[in-house]
Amino acid sequence: MSRKKLVPELLDTLRVTLWFAFLLFPLTVMKVSVTGGAATVKFRWLALPIVAVVSFVLSFVWKRALEWNDSRSSRDASETVVGKLKARLAPVFGQSRVKYASLLVAIAAVVVYPWAFGMYHTNIMITALIYVILALGLNIVVGLGGLLNLGYAAFFAVGAYTYGLLWKYAGPAFAAANIHTGWLFWIALPLAGILATLFGILLSLPVLRLRGDYLAIITLAFGEILRMFLQNSGDLTGGASGISLIPRPWFFGLKLHPADAATYIYYIVLVLVILTVFVVRRIEDSRVGRALEAMREDEIACEAMGIDLVRNKLITFALGAFWAGIAGVVLAAQTTFINPDSFTLWESIIILMAVVIGGTGSIPGVIAGALLLKLLPEYFRALAQYRMLIYGVAMIVIIIFKPDGLIPRNRKKYTFAAAEKGEGEASK
Repeated sequence: MSRKKLVPELLDTLRVTLWFAFLLFPLTVMKVSVTGGAATVKFRWLALPIVAVVSFVLSFVWKRALEWNDSRSSRDASETVVGKLKARLAPVFGQSRVKYASLLVAIAAVVVYPWAFGMYHTNIMITALIYVILALGLNIVVGLGGLLNLGYAAFFAVGAYTYGLLWKYAGPAFAAANIHTGWLFWIALPLAGILATLFGILLSLPVLRLRGDYLAIITLAFGEILRMFLQNSGDLTGGASGISLIPRPWFFGLKLHPADAATYIYYIVLVLVILTVFVVRRIEDSRVGRALEAMREDEIACEAMGIDLVRNKLITFALGAFWAGIAGVVLAAQTTFINPDSFTLWESIIILMAVVIGGTGSIPGVIAGALLLKLLPEYFRALAQYRMLIYGVAMIVIIIFKPDGLIPRNRKKYTFAAAEKGEGEASK
């Protein structure tokens, strides 16, 4: 970089540094403590130069990264570091032995995970896998159908409350008949999926003509209406107090200790994740999946080609809601307690972020996005105060540098090869 360009660049970076130091002053320098009803403010002046230096370096690096991102589009993908690495690893992992050995190692790691890491990490992984199911379900709506749904947590709540209410009203009858209440889990699992599907259809009926921002606002309102209904219907749902002591799944009539119950639920949710991936993968390659993708690209052209948009939107919302209902039952069984605060707008945003960050329409990307967004906060609890800031920065970085997500969808490509001269003459 020439000196003439460097000096203005540094001055501009210095202005950005001062602006960031001013904006972050209340967050990083001022610490408010409340003791005995009196608030005291402690100034941590040492944090100010640290913020300034970090802002200066990051601002300078950010500009270089933007320049690199602009020049990247003009370069051949095979000439990049990632492209060269893929070219070297492709022959190795293309071998049958390596492929099957890697698959066996992955399966073994997944199976022994609860035995190797204990109850705490198993419960964290269960929560992450529940969000994998949710993200895969939302991927049908957003990734395939192109319909922005900001009220997805409502279907999650329908599934959880199906199990909770079944326990609250049918549990005493099961106990009186000397039937293990853990059977309610297996009854609630398909029932919650069906009820969530019905709610998805009911939601889609008034929004069939809407799209874009209007659709997002309506689905957001639906999610908040359902949450407020659950919170204010104390006689039916327990209100803000929720429903507690929800039984864990039945396991041959045995009373499992918490660690054993966590392991059992882990394997249940793992099977559900595999089933969800299989179904979503089949939907992608089906006639319905291709119709949903056509609807996402251009609704007008899709309708002109004879595709029924009303039917497709009903299918999209119904399929997405079904998996949310299933995930809600597993959540209720894991935590044994549910209340409306578990199904806020923030939950819908987290699930949507998993889809966007991982890669819209990509099954491996959605799984990776859900695992990252649920596992990283648990293992970086010291940064919990800055969680929203980190999420915002992550979204900006992904959208700018990886607009297709961390693992973009590998869409099928069809090429036409010209016939060789000899073949053309022979056909004549």
